[in-house]
Amino acid sequence: MFTVVVAAIFMSNLDLFIVNVALPSIGRNFGGSSLAGLSWVLNAYAIVFAALLVPAGRLGDRTGQRRVFLAGIAIFTVASAACAAAPDLAVLVAARVVQAAGAAALIPTSLALLLAATPPDRRAGRVRAWAAVGGVSAALGPVAGGLLVQLDWRWVFLVNLPIGAAALVAGARVLPHPPARDSEPLPDLLGVVLLTAGVAGLTGGLVEGPSWGWSSAGVIALLAGAAVALAWFLWRCSHHERPLVELHLLRIPAFRSASAAVFVFSIGFAAMLLSNVLWCQTVWHYSALRTGLAIAPGPAMVPALAVGAGPLARRIGPAPVAAAGNLLFAAGLLWRVFTVSVTPHYAADMLPSMLLTGMGVGLTLPTLMSASTTALPAARFGTGSALVNMGRQVAFALGVAVLVTLLGVPATAAAAVTAFRHVWLVTAAASVLAATAAAFVRRPPAVPAPSATPVTSPPSAEPAAS
Repeated sequence: MFTVVVAAIFMSNLDLFIVNVALPSIGRNFGGSSLAGLSWVLNAYAIVFAALLVPAGRLGDRTGQRRVFLAGIAIFTVASAACAAAPDLAVLVAARVVQAAGAAALIPTSLALLLAATPPDRRAGRVRAWAAVGGVSAALGPVAGGLLVQLDWRWVFLVNLPIGAAALVAGARVLPHPPARDSEPLPDLLGVVLLTAGVAGLTGGLVEGPSWGWSSAGVIALLAGAAVALAWFLWRCSHHERPLVELHLLRIPAFRSASAAVFVFSIGFAAMLLSNVLWCQTVWHYSALRTGLAIAPGPAMVPALAVGAGPLARRIGPAPVAAAGNLLFAAGLLWRVFTVSVTPHYAADMLPSMLLTGMGVGLTLPTLMSASTTALPAARFGTGSALVNMGRQVAFALGVAVLVTLLGVPATAAAAVTAFRHVWLVTAAASVLAATAAAFVRRPPAVPAPSATPVTSPPSAEPAAS
């Protein structure tokens, strides 16, 4: 049973890294699609995942976690096949939207199934093992993506088919049947629509601004529409009896500071991850495999540091650990600003940067995710962790949009170097800002373990990598 859940989570987590590595190849295959257009392969997924995370978790409570988990695997697997068969970029983006819906169904129900089948005295170990899947997929993802793209970019989606099919067949046999709670209310579904529209409009305005013109009617309409949708969304969250986001949780100081730090850090993380892929493949002209190998040292640093950060944070508090991690991440980006060159010098330029940012991620994300959730009362563990993970996904979309905006379409190699330097300076600044927010995270009071509390939206197993 544990193997089934881990296989499904690994499949969805691995997707983040292999799709990033494959993005330049996808663009070449689809007739030199612009970076703005290609960015929607990542952003459409992140936006839809963010919006559906809480409703899917609540739906699992209402109709049964097993049913929703298996449906999520099936949707993700079928959508992966549609991605692989996509004849053009528009179809690929549409298939990614469906893929995100499947991931939103399987991620929040996976831990609930594990906890239902595990005795209370063994649950802590199972949760750590579940979370470790993210670190493993982070370490393997870049290289696996590079190997698959060597065959064809479509293999980054085809690889999900046998994993998904096996997990679906085995899961139907071995997964437990936690009782459904038919009275469990669904959250505000109009809020889901408003959040999706608002983040999509904001992202679209940022992505298309350089090419359409910042004063063009299209960009103004997108940004104005986003402002209206997001304002309406926040109003509904403060007035609806079952809001998508329980804003009152932000009154808890440690949760508010940790959530803000995670959000700002994730903007820089998303921009950094894609910028490294684009730099290697479009400026240094590395192959996809060589790009994956070049990026791999950063993610490889994460699992051990994520484990080591726990005892350190318990001893000295989460604030100094998370702040130091953010500053290491910023140092890795600034290293590239001052050493980067069109001529490849991997050992002097990129390798030190990858090691520093990898250490930064390993110290930052696990510490902040733990600090945010442990600051909550037990009855709000699922809701609060869903809020943090929703924020991370929105931040990923914004980070990619910021990257596209800053890069633009450079006319010369020198202009490209300057544009990438701007990206790394902005992401370093975001990390410093996140370090400032992290410094206000205080050690939360001890909270009884929520062993009897249903988990609807656990802390994300999504990889924390560099």
